[in-house]
Parts: sequence; structure tokens; C-alpha cells
Amino acid sequence: MTPSLFPDIVVDYPYTEGIKYVGSKLRLLPYILQIVQKVKPRSVFDGFAGTTRVSQAFARLGYRVIANDHAVWSKVFGLCYLKNKRHRAYYKELIDYLNALPGKDGWFTEHYGGLSNGGRSSQADGLKKPWQVHNTRKLDAIRGEIDEMNLGEIEKSVLLTSLILALDEVDNTLGHFASYLSNWAPRSYKVMKLKVPTLIDSAEEHEVYCGDIFNLVDQVNADLSYFDPPYGSNNEKMPPSRVRYAAYYHLWTTICLNDRPELFGKANRRVDSSDKVTNSQFEEFRRSDNDRFIAVQAIERLLERTRSKYVLLSYSSGGRATAQELHGVLARSGKVLESVKIDYRRNVMATMRWTNEWVPKEKQENQEYLFLIEK
Repeated sequence: MTPSLFPDIVVDYPYTEGIKYVGSKLRLLPYILQIVQKVKPRSVFDGFAGTTRVSQAFARLGYRVIANDHAVWSKVFGLCYLKNKRHRAYYKELIDYLNALPGKDGWFTEHYGGLSNGGRSSQADGLKKPWQVHNTRKLDAIRGEIDEMNLGEIEKSVLLTSLILALDEVDNTLGHFASYLSNWAPRSYKVMKLKVPTLIDSAEEHEVYCGDIFNLVDQVNADLSYFDPPYGSNNEKMPPSRVRYAAYYHLWTTICLNDRPELFGKANRRVDSSDKVTNSQFEEFRRSDNDRFIAVQAIERLLERTRSKYVLLSYSSGGRATAQELHGVLARSGKVLESVKIDYRRNVMATMRWTNEWVPKEKQENQEYLFLIEK
């Protein structure tokens, strides 16, 4: 059971669904919903929507949601859960048809399908693979057919979301596509089966965007903005490719676009997911000329340009910002109404004074921080 932050606030925690995701806020969601109730907004801007679990929860609770993320697959999820107006039965017929298609060898099987060679994950090229060929053959057949079905953008997004959810159930990864397991995971032997996503019946007119948040943030009118930016690692030795989400989830991008991109590396990543092509200020591990972390400066710039009266900021103990630096950013951005620390390892939650040292003296994993700010 999730501890209650505020005894006078009762919140229902709605069901959400999504893929395995590094940095997922699924376990943090009950705390997010409790804190937001303190200021009772009617509209919420989810600036880094990711798998859209937070957006889904807000939509189910009756908020008007504006979701944005740079990733094309996040937009697909957003259109599925926030913009769909069709009933489940419409998609059930389409998905039954797709599930019945015979598999075929194609581009995905060539690059991402492996055979079970004594339990090892590999193909003729000797590289580890994210799926077994019986599932990539289904992927090749289904993904090609979706493009031939003459669907609208929202309807197509529902089918693509169903496909991604199904593939996530039979993959051979630790939750991302920067590398694959050497031995086939037990789930990879299963035959993937598409299901109708758990659609949301909402009377609100939600909005879904896909782009750089700095091109959008000062145009959004929402009562509260929720920001969960990607964090540059505080490990000085970690290369950028190990923390950038374009590298982690390149395959979902390829499945959504079906564009057969140029690939590189042992994980067959998209060339446009390489460190030389894609980057985010929030994931930047370097310091600027004034000796401040670029990632921290990006957070400050974001808070300055936000038009919402309230901002809820998530941050991780593994992030680039130090306690002193974040303290200064928050102080310049407004009044901190609530500060919460969640220690997942010990299952401990506690409110804290925002002036306290919030970064542990010794490195600890899985600590998250939530700061509610009034601008």
C-alpha cells in the first residue's frame, strides 16, 4: 500500500499501462497525484511524457492533459490514450485480423530476429538479438499491414501501441535496446499477441505534441506543469550513449516510423540515435564555460519560461545536479510548497524541508525527489 503524504487528501490511483522503461514513474505516481491535489489544478502539462503513464493517470482522473515528448513513440502512445474517441469493439476486430496474419521474413527479422542456439541469443551475424524470429516474423507481417490499412493517425497509433505492448512482453532485454541479453529470456519463447490497449473514455479535449520542450513551454496554458526531464548521469566515467533515451528506445522509433533506417553498432541502433546526432541539454554531462552543469542550466531555463502557476519537478539521486545547485535553481524559480523524498530500496517516504541536504552523502540508488513550486 502506498503511504499517504497528506491524511486529508484521498486520491484514487487509476490503472495505467506501458512498456518497461528506465526512469518510469509508475511507482512514483501515487505520490505525484497526492501532491498535485494540494493545489487542485484543472489542467496539467506533462512536458516529458515518455510512456505517458502520468498523462494517462491525470486523464483518467478528469484533468485536461497536454502531453509532450521528443520521442515519436511517446506521441503514438499519447494519441492512443489521450485522443482516441472510438470504442474498443472497433479495434478488437482490427487486432484480431492482425493477430491472424501469417508471419513472414522481412527487414525486422533480418536485423533483430535471433534463433535459439542452445539458449543463446544470436543470428548468422553472431550478434545478440532482442527477439526470437518467430516474433520478428509476426512483427514484419503486422507492421507492413498496418501501413496498408488506410487508417487515421489516431487509429493507427492505437494499433502501433498494441504492437509495442505485445513486443515488450516477449523481448530479450533488461528494459532498453542499448544492448541485449546473451541468453534468451524465458518470455522471449512466447508468441506475441496483440490486445486492445486500455483506452480512456474522457470528455476533455487533450493535446499531444512531439518536439523540443523549449519550442512549446511558453505557449502552453496549464494550471500545473509536471516536469520529469531525463537526467545527465552523475557518473563521470559513463559515456553519453548509456544515458540518452534516443539510444535506449531507438527500436520503438523504428517500429513507429517503419523507415528502415541506416544502422550501426552491435545493438543495430539507428544512426540518428548516435551521440553525434542526437542529444538533450537535460542529459548533458559537461559543464558550461561558467563552470555550471549544462543539465542544471537547462532546468533553470525551463522553470523560468513555464507559464503555469504551479510546477511539480521530479528529480533523481542519480542526476547531475548537486544539492547546492538545485537549491539555487528552485529558490530563483518561486516558492517551494512541498518537498518529498522517496527511497524505493527501503520503501521509505518522507516529507522534508527543501533547505535540507537532499542528496545522500553516500551513493544510494532509487531515490526520487518531488518539488512542488508556486511561481
